Amino acid sequence: MNLPLWIPSPERIAATRMDAFRRFINRRHGLDLADYPALHAWSLAQREAFWQAIVDFFEIRFAEQPHAVLEEGLLMPSARWFPGAQLNFAEHLLRRRDHHPALVAVGEDGSREQLSYAELAAQVAGLQQSLKATGVGIGDRVAAFMPNTWQTLVGMLAASSLGATWSSCSPDFGTQGVIDRFGQIEPKVLIAAAGYRYAGENFDLTGKLGEILEQLPSLQQLIVVPYSNPDTKPSDFQTSARVALWQDFYQPGGEPQFTAVPFDHPLYILYSSGTTGVPKCIVHGSGGVLLQHVKELGLHSDLHADDCLFYYTTCGWMMWNWLASGLALGATLVLFDGSPLHPGAERLIDLIDAENISIFGTSAKYLAALAKAGAKPGSTHRLERLKTVLSTGSPLSPESFEYVYREIKQDICLSSISGGTDIVSCFALGNPLLPVWRGELQCKGLGMDVQVWNQAGQRVIGQKGELVCTQHFPSMPVGFWNDPADEKFRAAYFDTFPGVWAHGDYAEESVHGGLVIHGRSDAVLNPGGVRIGTAEIYRQVDKIEEVLESIAIGQDWNDDVRVVLFVRLREGVTLDEALQARIRQAIHSNTSSRHVPAKIIAVADIPRTISGKIVELAVRNVVHGRPVKNTDALANPEALELYKNLPELQN
Repeated sequence: MNLPLWIPSPERIAATRMDAFRRFINRRHGLDLADYPALHAWSLAQREAFWQAIVDFFEIRFAEQPHAVLEEGLLMPSARWFPGAQLNFAEHLLRRRDHHPALVAVGEDGSREQLSYAELAAQVAGLQQSLKATGVGIGDRVAAFMPNTWQTLVGMLAASSLGATWSSCSPDFGTQGVIDRFGQIEPKVLIAAAGYRYAGENFDLTGKLGEILEQLPSLQQLIVVPYSNPDTKPSDFQTSARVALWQDFYQPGGEPQFTAVPFDHPLYILYSSGTTGVPKCIVHGSGGVLLQHVKELGLHSDLHADDCLFYYTTCGWMMWNWLASGLALGATLVLFDGSPLHPGAERLIDLIDAENISIFGTSAKYLAALAKAGAKPGSTHRLERLKTVLSTGSPLSPESFEYVYREIKQDICLSSISGGTDIVSCFALGNPLLPVWRGELQCKGLGMDVQVWNQAGQRVIGQKGELVCTQHFPSMPVGFWNDPADEKFRAAYFDTFPGVWAHGDYAEESVHGGLVIHGRSDAVLNPGGVRIGTAEIYRQVDKIEEVLESIAIGQDWNDDVRVVLFVRLREGVTLDEALQARIRQAIHSNTSSRHVPAKIIAVADIPRTISGKIVELAVRNVVHGRPVKNTDALANPEALELYKNLPELQN
């Protein structure tokens, strides 16, 4: 009998923000919404009342009041949320001003810096004044080429406090990858680290920075943070822009001032992965990001002011932006810079105990790595305050669900979440009111009309199809940068089903009201015309102890497509016929004969993006002799060479 892995107790449910919000809605509207499914249904049927309730429940402050909640055209993406409203994003993240810790920045080398909410506001105020003196104002772009440190967060808050638009890349991006991104948005100011640490090594960034600066003619001010490179001097950089070290550029102190901007004013520019061409610059509006994030963090993640929130992320991934918004709930953020596996697999688990983390966010890959390493954190660590584990980046396998409850902690809410850079938020995510079912994302987000459609545009339940959202939502992008007629924007999300957001995920709606993600739609395999999600294969291969990770593609072969599986094996393991047979048997027994790979090939490495996602499309292009247009979007582009002209694929 299939039973939930976890069920929240009545006492825990009653103490959640989500249940408080349900009661708030019932009182305000004279309703009797008894549970989450009823609340979610109401949030779709009464979208305007729902989003106004989010504004009121989380005490969002408008400098200018809106004249409506929503003005909507006939088809998406034609809509405006809270037209006429003015607000400032940074103001909401800096509402708390006491000595409670706002953030703790931990380095791989064990360094630790802490800022209280009062100290954070003082840092922002000082940097704000210096940026303003430099000429930064509404609509200017401030970019960061930075590790995940407190300086990066202060930079974002100072920029957004002035109505400027923030964009960041992590220092492990390739030179051309940074130029492809920042070159499009033409920043006025660049905040950049002189170095960074990873896996026990120090990396000097001065050379890379020099190459980047040559391609940013718009730049007026370079602010260098001498992170892991303390001897850096302004004279190390040849540029027409002014150059200053971080500690010389401003003095902390005073009260920050906040420039009110329209609800849809550009707050962030994020980027598509760029593995199929120059990255798209995705523009996100201030009000939409704020409302969506307080909803997801406050309600779905049950983040309170006394919680400690951690997410393992770099500044080049949307989870950094999501993590930063935890400040709006008055919580303490833990920032970590470095490798999650150095010096050992339990580095981040150590952090849970050291910082009393209550909500721990990571990737599916990290949880799988813990299991492969034989880690048993529940036996070796206290994990006293840990109440929620969040996972994203790729689908979390059913085996990883079981591992978390068996070896980490039984009384926690394990929330696999899914959304993306495109919406800087989630379509499906966790819920402290609901059970956790093996292999499933708990629920669709409030206010998000998420469905799964077949190729004919019909809703299906219990069948695989395209994940869509059929109604407009506030965190839909404002558009793409340098796309004045929205042609690229509409083509990216609304060509598949006109007027409906097609996200590009291959998914399945469960009988419990949750979702199962089967991989990206553009990576779906089609042997014999049958659509197969790559995640279905990975879930079975993950069970094989000898395999560390895998990647599956479809190879064009004899007027059809055959499934090819590449595996990275444990050290000392050989891919012999017996191991291949076990892999095929595991896949066949738990999926179908169509899923079984025609070829299984051992490789030394698997290419992935900077944020850790494997890149099936890039591997598929290499196998077929097609170019990969933007290898600087990859963390390990050299791995692609392993897939060229493989003799095993010639027969």
